[in-house]
Order: sequence, then structure tokens, then C-alpha cells
Amino acid sequence: MSRSRRAVSGPLQKPVSLTYARLLPYLWPRGDLALRGRVVLVLLVMLAGELVTLSVPLVYSRVVDRFVHPASLAMAPAALIIGYGLVRLLSAALTNLRDALFAPVRFRVARQAAYRSFQHMHALSLRFHLDRRTGAVTRAIERGTEAVETLLRMLMSISPTILQSALVLAVIGHLFSGWYVVLVAAMIATYILFTVRFTTWRLGVRRKMNETNSEATGKALDSLLNYETVKYFGNELHEARRYDSAQARYEKAALTTQYSLGLLNFGQAAIVAISLAAIMLLGGRDVQAGQISVGEFVMLNTYLLQLYGPLNFLGSVYSGIRTALVDLEHMMGLVDESIEVADPAHPLPIATRLADAGPAEVEFRNVHFSYRPEREILHGVSFVAAPGSKVAIVGTTGAGKSTISRLLFRFYDVSSGSVRLDGHDVRDYRQADLRAAIGVVPQDTVLFNDTIGYNIAYGRLGATQEEVEQAARLAQIHDFILSLPEGYATQVGERGLKLSGGEKQRVAIARTILKDPRVLVLDEATSALDTHTEQEIQAALKTVSARRTTLVIAHRLSTIVDADEILVMEHGQVVERGTHEALLAAQGRYAGMWAAQGGEAATEG
Repeated sequence: MSRSRRAVSGPLQKPVSLTYARLLPYLWPRGDLALRGRVVLVLLVMLAGELVTLSVPLVYSRVVDRFVHPASLAMAPAALIIGYGLVRLLSAALTNLRDALFAPVRFRVARQAAYRSFQHMHALSLRFHLDRRTGAVTRAIERGTEAVETLLRMLMSISPTILQSALVLAVIGHLFSGWYVVLVAAMIATYILFTVRFTTWRLGVRRKMNETNSEATGKALDSLLNYETVKYFGNELHEARRYDSAQARYEKAALTTQYSLGLLNFGQAAIVAISLAAIMLLGGRDVQAGQISVGEFVMLNTYLLQLYGPLNFLGSVYSGIRTALVDLEHMMGLVDESIEVADPAHPLPIATRLADAGPAEVEFRNVHFSYRPEREILHGVSFVAAPGSKVAIVGTTGAGKSTISRLLFRFYDVSSGSVRLDGHDVRDYRQADLRAAIGVVPQDTVLFNDTIGYNIAYGRLGATQEEVEQAARLAQIHDFILSLPEGYATQVGERGLKLSGGEKQRVAIARTILKDPRVLVLDEATSALDTHTEQEIQAALKTVSARRTTLVIAHRLSTIVDADEILVMEHGQVVERGTHEALLAAQGRYAGMWAAQGGEAATEG
């Protein structure tokens, strides 16, 4: 299946109009009549507000004319002045009502966009996440979410401006000569054209800012996640310099953005000032000629000033929209990443828990696989793990052992052949169902930065405290947890760093016991532990693997002597298979590996 290979930090070559148009379905969602009704109400309030705003200069001009002609003062100009104040008050009330009604729409849409993006990240393959910096991905989603809210807020700011400009032109065309319309229209067109062209140029600078910001964030996150490694090699200054170098590039791009913003604002002000002066000169001539009254001159000026405010705001709004669109591009680029491993249209049902259906059968049938087309990792691997059996996979580093577990878990799909569970291709099941039937205890257990209880309960969300504690007992960690001052509420720290390797492995085992899977995969689960701790963990692993179909990817051969079948892999192929005793008797590669490890143990002794 073909996939998009765009980098998260790079500019996405997609028309801005398409990016912006993709937000529209969020504003008019199917089935959400309440949200649709609110959008309609917002539009009606906006129209009413603009009509009221349009009447303000008309009322003001009548007040001025009453004062210019003393004979009309007897006709109660105070009432007009009060009416003028009420009209302005009503205009402000409708504007604020419009914003208040639209605020829930903005934040709901931003939340939905963030949710769908985050959900899509978990739907993408392991290949995608290995190719990306986590910091850059999370920052792209964060900026994109902020951009959605910003775009909708600015949409509600720019729409009244466009409507008001059209209404003002219509009123000026009705009350004054065509020259006024031409000058006002020319001012608006010149202003918009200048703003669009200049802001488009600034777009590249903003992209550069995003790239350098993502780079700095990624470097900081990577460095802090590898805190101990940095300390081991005394490279704190090196890491600080790398981070500062990225921040320096961001500083340079940010300064360019700031300076260009000043030029943009000055150019916009110059266009408006020149246009206003030209229109006022024309109006002053017509007042002298008696073609318009002083009140109408004031009304014209008021309309222009009333239009100037939104136009001036329009410049910053457009700049903000383009800036937000750059941020949104990155998040939409993530959403556009095709899902390499997809669920079938008509998935087969599968029992997931051991208590419901017993152990499952696992089969690899002539499996070929490659992470990259130019280098195949597995070359026709075939084996069967009967229900309830224990199959071990051993071999040198790079032989393809861990790839076996990744294909079974369907992190990747095979290039050819098939991986089968209960006689059916794993691609025939929903991924969620397939993975619910398989439990994994990895070599490097990574825990959430939460409590021990939460990390165990993660194996089956919704499990009771009694079930969590029972799983901990079977994993031989319950007594240790109770010895802690906060018990199951003890925080484990980032990636579980507050616990030792053996303690983390026990938590992982308890989590898998709670999951109650039909198939268990032990991916070198004890290879990083000392001999004493390994022996204790092995006892817990025997408990969790009882009655389950178990695949053991092992480095220490002493842990798999009781396996029903041992597969010896080399260069992506199974070169030997049999029981421990049979392989030793064959005096082949396995026997050599056993002798090497036995000799090493004797030397240590």
C-alpha cells in the first residue's frame, strides 16, 4: 500500500483553500442539530448586528444637521442623540451576543479536530512512528488545534467585515455620486491586494519558524528522555548547544517576522490615509458646491472611519489566518497519512480472553517480510504453535526474532505468506480484537508516568481493585507494592524510572495477567536482568504462561529448555528446530550457542 512520506516539519504542498475548506464539515456536522441551529442563530445575529451598525452614521448625520440649522433645534435633537446612543448600544450588544453564541462552536470544533488527529496517530503503523520525532508530532497537533480555534474565531471576525463593506458601498452608492463608490472600492481592493501579497511572502518565514521550533522541541524532548545517557557521557554542554543552535535559528526567523509585520502595518496605514484624504477632498468640494449637507459629509466620514476599523483589523486577521493555516497544514498532513495496516471491511469474530475460549493456535506460513523493499528480513519462515504449547525462538542479533512478534501483533503486514491465528489470517480480524487476544511482555518495559495501580490496570481498563491486586500477587509484586508508603498509588515516574528493572518487569507481567490473553509473547523479557532477579521473574512468567500458547523470544537459552519446540533463526530463516535435547544431540548451531553460554556461566562461577 502506498503511503505519504511527507515530513511533519516540512511545508505541505496543499492549496490553502482546500485546507481551510476541510474545517467546514466540522461547522455543519451530520446529526448534530443543536450545533447546526447555533450556527444559524449566529449568522442571523451577525446580520442584525451589521444592519444596526450601518444605521449609526445615518442617525449621527441627522443630529449634526439639526445643530447646523438652528431653526430645526425645536424638533427635539435630544431624542435623536438618545436614539444614536441606543443604536450604538444595540450594535455592541449584538456583536457580543454573536461572539458568545459562537464561542461554544469554536471550542467544540477545535476539540473534535484534536481528538480525530490524536486518534489517527494511534491508527498509523509502527513504521510511521519510528520515522517521526514524537516531539515534532505532538507539537504539530498542539499547534494545529490552536490554529483551528484561531481560524474559526477569525472567520467570525472577517465575515462581518466583508458584509459591512458591501453594505457601506451600497449605501454610499445610493446617497452619493459614483465617484465615492469608486474611491472607496479602490481603497478596499488596494488594501486587500497589498495585504494578501505581503502576507503570502511572510508565509515562508512563518514556515521556517515552525520548522525550527519543532526541531528545538524535538531535541529538548529527546535529550530529556535520554537524561541518564547524557549524564553517563558528560554531554550536558553538547545537548545545551544543540538546543541553543535550534533556538538561534528560530530567533532569526522570528525577528524577520516581526520586522516584516511592521512593514505590513505601515503599508496598510498608508493606503487608508491616502484614500481617506482623497475621499474627504471630494466631499469637501461637494459641501462647498451645496451638493451634500454638512451632516452627510460627517456621515460619509463616519462610514469611512467605521470601515477603516474593520479593514485595519482585517489586515491582522488575514495575517493570523495565513499563519494559522500554516500550523493547520502540519496537523492535516498527519491526518492525511494513509493507514498502512487497516482493518478488513468484514472482520471475522475472535475470542480474546483465555477464560472465554482457551489458548489459540499460532501459525506462520511461508512468511516473507521486509521493512524496506531493498532488504528482506524474513525469508519463508514457517512454524506452528499448537494451542497451549510453548515455542521458543533463538538466534543472533538481527536474525529476525523480534520481527516475528511484530507481525503476529500486526504492527506490520507480511510481504507474502500469512500469519494465522486459530486458522485464519490475522488480516481477517479487527486489529483491536487481534491485539486483545495477545499479551506481550517486552524486554524494555515502558510505564506511564502514573501510579503502579494505573499501570497494572492498563492491562484491562475497568478492572476492579481486587482483580488488580490478584494479578499483582500472581506476578509476585503485591507484597512489594504494599511495602511502599503510598501502595498502589505510588507514582512510577517518567517511563517508570523510579522502579528497578525487575520491578518494572513484574508490573508488566501483572498487566498481562490482568489482560488474560489467549497468546503470550515474551520478547527477551528477562535478558536485561541479573541472574537472581531473572529466576524470580521466570517463576512469575510460568504463572502467566500456564495453559496459554506462548512464544518466547530468548537470549538466555536456560530459560527455554522446557519449550515444546525451539526455532533457531539465522539471517531471517529457521535453520534448526526441535526440542532442547534433540537440538543438543544434533550438535548444530543451537548446541554451539548452548556451549558458549554454558562456558560463560562457568567462567563467571
